[in-house]
Amino acid sequence: MTDHETYRSEILSLVRKYYETKFSGKQFKRGQDLVHYAGRVFNEDELTMLVDASLDFFLTANRYAERFESEFSEYLGVENALLVNSGSSANLVATTALTSPKLDKPLRPGDEVITVAAAFPTTVAPILQNQLIPVFIDVDLGDYTAIPERLIEAVGPKTRAIIMAHTMGVPFCIDVVMELVNQHDLWHIEDNCDALGSKYKGQFTGTFGHISTFSFYPAHHITMGEGGCVVTNDDVLSRISRSIRDWGRDCYCTGGENNTCGKRFGQQFGSLPFGYDHKFVYTHLGYNLKLTDMQAAVGCAQLRKLESFIERRKNNFLKLEKIFKPFEDRFILPKATKYSDPAWFGYILTVRENAGFSRNDITQFFDENRIETRNLFSGNLLCHPAFQGISHRIVGDLKNTNTIMNNTFFIGVYPGISDEHLDYIADTVNAFIKAN
Repeated sequence: MTDHETYRSEILSLVRKYYETKFSGKQFKRGQDLVHYAGRVFNEDELTMLVDASLDFFLTANRYAERFESEFSEYLGVENALLVNSGSSANLVATTALTSPKLDKPLRPGDEVITVAAAFPTTVAPILQNQLIPVFIDVDLGDYTAIPERLIEAVGPKTRAIIMAHTMGVPFCIDVVMELVNQHDLWHIEDNCDALGSKYKGQFTGTFGHISTFSFYPAHHITMGEGGCVVTNDDVLSRISRSIRDWGRDCYCTGGENNTCGKRFGQQFGSLPFGYDHKFVYTHLGYNLKLTDMQAAVGCAQLRKLESFIERRKNNFLKLEKIFKPFEDRFILPKATKYSDPAWFGYILTVRENAGFSRNDITQFFDENRIETRNLFSGNLLCHPAFQGISHRIVGDLKNTNTIMNNTFFIGVYPGISDEHLDYIADTVNAFIKAN
């Protein structure tokens, strides 16, 4: 073993000891420690792999990124996985890819895209950023996914795509979506950022659409801190997505490689001189949306734990269901859609109109008792300053979306929530209901 290999081994051994002294063995203190709605769950594996990557000092994507993309695509059973720096960037890359002139039927400015207003903003923002027209439909209360009948009604002569999220880990009605996609020759992007590990009829969500997106922000099922992924079984869409992620260049060589295509100086592009260096030919208006190998290293460690994380989320959901079931007259409780098996993102509740208290009453009480809550993202996107005045169409009304904006919130089910946390949540809920 060389000196540097010996030092690396010693460093990683010390990192494991550092984890034990710094992060392990903390006890929950009721009313003092915050019960987070989400957060990173890790051990010495993530720290050692992070440091191991840093010791290579290959600061952009390298061996860990390649490993994660390979293992992630194998886990999902898809052909191509492309790491980016966030789930929001993944949505931007995926949507922009569908506008590529390399496609036979690309999306063009003015084309309509069906989506929902009860969404995270960066599901919808790329639609607008690509000069497409969002068509908003309402969602059901309880599962918070698109109303199937509204999806059917929303298809018009300008409809070219459906772009929606599996909200809170609950799969939307994929059968209806895929029937519309096939019947009307539509593009389909699955925003799977909140739903890694969710299944519909036994198949992972994020594997039905032409292209799908994932987020690895700390609130999600696994984390890289920042990070996301674009997934597709279409090799052409994969190449286009890589181009958009990598400055818009036509070259698809990985970092540090040259002439993967074997024609680096032998092609004609646009009005460039023949043989112009392929590494500097740009066929899309792209970005630099790559991530670092250190982030990917954390992701590799997290991916090993995904199944146990999903199981813990499901168990925490069931325990919260027992806590809130006696108060079903006060809350609309969360539910799964037909044929679905959600890897729950959170435990989502809508305060009923006749509950005797408001959402703000209970979320403020939780806040005072050190229990985090979150609203269902934007509520109604069209009420936010950035989205007022946009070109759009609404099919039917957004009655439920507005109810969500006023009455809906969620608490955490992530693996960092222990039985001690759940017992404390139960006592806090009972105290609030008793007082109201």
